[in-house]
Amino acid sequence: MNAPLVLAVVGHTNAGKTSLLRTLTRRVDFGEVSDRPGTTRHSEAIALKADGRLLARFIDTPGLEDSVALLEFLQRQPGQTRLARVRAFLAGPEAQARFEQEAKVLRALLDGADCALLVIDAREPVLPKYRAEIEILSWCARPVMPLLNFVGEAGASARHWHAALQECGLHARAEFDVVAPLDGSEQQLYTDLATLLPAQRAQLHALAAALARGAREREQAALRSIAEALVEVAAMRRSVSAADYADAAERAAVVQRFQGEVRGHARRAAAALLALHAFRPGDAELAELPDLSGRWEDDLFNPLLLREAGRQLGFGAAIGASVGLVADLALAGLSLGVATTLGATVGSIVSGGGKPLFEKLKNRLQGVHEMSVEDPVLLLLARRLLQLARALAQRGHGAVQALQLADEADAEPLSGSGARELLRLLAPARAHARWEEGQGAGDGEERERTVRAVADWLQRQQGRAVPRP
Repeated sequence: MNAPLVLAVVGHTNAGKTSLLRTLTRRVDFGEVSDRPGTTRHSEAIALKADGRLLARFIDTPGLEDSVALLEFLQRQPGQTRLARVRAFLAGPEAQARFEQEAKVLRALLDGADCALLVIDAREPVLPKYRAEIEILSWCARPVMPLLNFVGEAGASARHWHAALQECGLHARAEFDVVAPLDGSEQQLYTDLATLLPAQRAQLHALAAALARGAREREQAALRSIAEALVEVAAMRRSVSAADYADAAERAAVVQRFQGEVRGHARRAAAALLALHAFRPGDAELAELPDLSGRWEDDLFNPLLLREAGRQLGFGAAIGASVGLVADLALAGLSLGVATTLGATVGSIVSGGGKPLFEKLKNRLQGVHEMSVEDPVLLLLARRLLQLARALAQRGHGAVQALQLADEADAEPLSGSGARELLRLLAPARAHARWEEGQGAGDGEERERTVRAVADWLQRQQGRAVPRP
């Protein structure tokens, strides 16, 4: 078995080295990330594992702070070669004093590193100090892979850096963004490294392939979590006695409690997505995800959005209660949610299950009313969770600020034939209240088929079908 790759991550102060490592290793807690210069003061190792194997070891190094003065000092050192002069410097007193930080970087590179990843802030102009850094690293007789960071941000001047790197003899390079990595850029980085490290080409290709598999597995697991949440919410049903229903204050309290329970399912789904992508609970918000105490929750029961959802689905403006819930089973007062619920129940009779309809008729005769979630709420929830999943999949782990999801870009619910297909797939859950808790006597297989069908639908929204195991 080949030894893991050792990659020294080097560069100027505040170029984003620690942030890069957080993203590459999916370790949001590694090191310290801030806008203050010189945050990293010591070299620190971090492992990258995939498929249960240690594939690479990164060395996070302090920033190069005075490269122009160090280059002049190295040029005065004794030695027949540039590498010998670097070693003479490391053995001298200046490596423990004036150039202590730079010495830590060079030692990390010379002490067993296979390659240097030179992190460059692409927003910075090409200054003499950066050219001096590149020359110093070339003296260490190790391959150097420039990695242009923050390429997606305003003010990035990647084109100027491309020309400067070519002038320095560095024709291979990679581009990245630790806050929002380009799609596939992580795997591409290791593929590009194979051009500099031919002896480790097989390892690097295996690493890129393992990371691609991991990304696919996370996507499928995320869609599965969303599908589970949608099935659970579609299955939700609460009974309300005739007395409570007749009391306006008590009815409002019941509705409020039910809304809170719907939001609880949404919270748990959001928390599962954050954990799946190795983020902490406070790393994303819309407006206050994952507590969901702001606009994100309100959208699920926003009357205007619910009416718009009904219009897009061809139901006009009659969406039932403005709170987005059904609390009336009287035939004269059927609304969208009740009609969907009864339709699903009749469908269960056709498939052989008569008890749900019997329970409904008995409840009606006894004056018991039921609440269930209307279709527009399900569509809004599906869209919000898909939006969060997509954003997290494209999110780097080096970001300092919490992820803010844009309301404006996602203000409308899912609509059209695709939305109707999703509702059709969720219809079986309407007939099985116990599916909310992931149980149901004798219908576990049917619930699983429903979850998988919804996950397939969600995957098609991503552009391809979920592969079967």
